[in-house]
Amino acid sequence: MTTSTRGAVKTPAVLVLEDGRIFRGRAYGAVGETFGEAVFSTGMTGYQETLTDPSYHRQVVVMTAPHVGNTGVNDEDPESARIWVSGYVVRDPARVPSNWRAERSLDEELERQGVVGISGIDTRALTRHLRERGAMRVGIFSGDAVAADADLLAKVQDAPQMKGANLSAEVATKETYVVPAIGAKRFTVAAVDLGIKGMTPQRMAERGIEVHVLPATATAEDVYAVSPDGVFFSNGPGDPATADGPVAVMQEVLRRGTPLFGICFGNQILGRALGFGTYKLKYGHRGINQPVQDRTTGKVEVTAHNHGFAVDAPLDQVSDTPYGRAEVSHVCLNDQVVEGLQLLDQPAFSVQYHPEAAAGPHDAAYLFDRFVSLMEGQRA
Repeated sequence: MTTSTRGAVKTPAVLVLEDGRIFRGRAYGAVGETFGEAVFSTGMTGYQETLTDPSYHRQVVVMTAPHVGNTGVNDEDPESARIWVSGYVVRDPARVPSNWRAERSLDEELERQGVVGISGIDTRALTRHLRERGAMRVGIFSGDAVAADADLLAKVQDAPQMKGANLSAEVATKETYVVPAIGAKRFTVAAVDLGIKGMTPQRMAERGIEVHVLPATATAEDVYAVSPDGVFFSNGPGDPATADGPVAVMQEVLRRGTPLFGICFGNQILGRALGFGTYKLKYGHRGINQPVQDRTTGKVEVTAHNHGFAVDAPLDQVSDTPYGRAEVSHVCLNDQVVEGLQLLDQPAFSVQYHPEAAAGPHDAAYLFDRFVSLMEGQRA
């Protein structure tokens, strides 16, 4: 939980990791205290999209790029209605934003939304620590929240862990809403919102798809009430091992043979629906510069990621599942983590990364066209 009060930029702040390592800096954004899982993002741009990505719920994001905030903040680029990160860590914040689209500074926006952050620390050292030790719980404290180091460490160690966290319903829409097709309507898609980013239904609408965005708690009956040509499962936060409801819905979609597409959390849901396990990565993949190979084409793409869990599926063999044969379709070239799945006997596939990539890159935008092709084939 975050508490905050308006404070001066030079207010001392301290970052405390659950293993006892401490970094001291200055308050950035709101003043107070916050807790979450410490993760690092390697993107040099797109911080506004990162901050407003619901998948970052309950995470404290460390930016590896040293200079953050240059382009300020505008009201056009957010991926959702609010900032979702629990805390924000930067080394050298921009003193003055310099971009013709900027409407206010990043510091002002963090403060306005009550997001506690810290600046002026060695983010390179912090990132190396997380790579070696793994993602872990963290607290940021500033102003009146600063106390003795031992007391702060005890607070961090009492905070909830990400493993076992069921968070999708906390970030998803509560009511169904519709994103209309742009131009002539070609298809209807039911999108299960597990933490969806605004650009995802936009990318589908650009292809003539009317998108019905449903709550994370939607049932199979809710999905088929919109008479969908295809079903989509979005990105989202938390441990996929807790997502029994979405897994059951997806299994019904697979039983009916409806074209299916999932991204990020949706990829993990498909893995579970097919009978594979999931596991927590040591420090995850986050940023907009992750190399992935599409095994169906051999092409290597630079992609946007935000995931701390992955699917445990065999890389080099076809697996038999209750819904036909399945194989790993995409793999991360940095560490051989599964980055995509596809069924060979019916129209269903998923990827672990973010093809909508509002901040770029756009190498993977073709996956929305692949989804359209599946719906065209089913209709034919």
